[in-house]
Amino acid sequence: MSDDTKQTQKVKVKRTAKNSVFLDLFQDKKNLLKLYKTLHPEDKDATEDTLDIVTIDNVLTDNLYNDLGIMAGNNRLLLLLEAQASWTVNILIRILLYLAQSYHEYFERTSQSLYKSKKVKMPKPELYVIYTGNQGRKPDIISLSQEFFDGADIDIEIKAKIIYESDKDNIINEYIIFCKVFNERVKEHGMTKQAVTDTIRICKGRNILKQYLSSKEVEVVTIMMSLFDDEQIMRTYAKDIEKETARKKAKLMLSNGRITIEEMSVFFPEFTEDEVKEIEAEIMQLV
Repeated sequence: MSDDTKQTQKVKVKRTAKNSVFLDLFQDKKNLLKLYKTLHPEDKDATEDTLDIVTIDNVLTDNLYNDLGIMAGNNRLLLLLEAQASWTVNILIRILLYLAQSYHEYFERTSQSLYKSKKVKMPKPELYVIYTGNQGRKPDIISLSQEFFDGADIDIEIKAKIIYESDKDNIINEYIIFCKVFNERVKEHGMTKQAVTDTIRICKGRNILKQYLSSKEVEVVTIMMSLFDDEQIMRTYAKDIEKETARKKAKLMLSNGRITIEEMSVFFPEFTEDEVKEIEAEIMQLV
């Protein structure tokens, strides 16, 4: 097996492992076309063959597994970034970086040089965020200048349309409802397999993504359970960071004489007796 083949397989494994229902749903060209026609019902010439997924795999680490890029023909680039249920305007920064990388890859793919005098051709961007939480008073459009620079006239601008749940019958709305049902099930059962299977059962009963869920139920369960694992890893990582920060603070306070070893349990109850002894030994080595 060649090195190129091994690398290709490695990328495919990575993509599958970090996939989400959002991406898996729209890997199917039939669903992708439904999504595009939801956004552009006026485009009567659009077919499955005129749409290409251009999601990038190697920028901003693995955290972009919920982001989808679509090329419609040669003149329109759509980027849909799922914000999930947590509202954050930081997604504008993700869009900016994602868009830059997407254009970089587009110019390479079309063999266009940015260092020649001839003006390059580039697709018009359309930027969307699918928000699966409640709209409330949240805006329909968010912009870099408004959110980060108090509306100042800045030299670069990013605007994204926010898609919320509506009373319309389309595949984007079905996906949002699917996410909301799942959030409700998690509140009831926690991050468990039952929450996943209940979500699938309820959505099939309500005709929400029914064809997709019926044909790929096993895959959907696997995908969603693997995302649980990812969240657990991140929580563990965050705890490790907090513990290391507390350890550094404790050593500094001990070194400065602000506390004694006997007072460690009062100021830093998260440390075990053995960990306190380790910290004491480290301090002694520095003396």
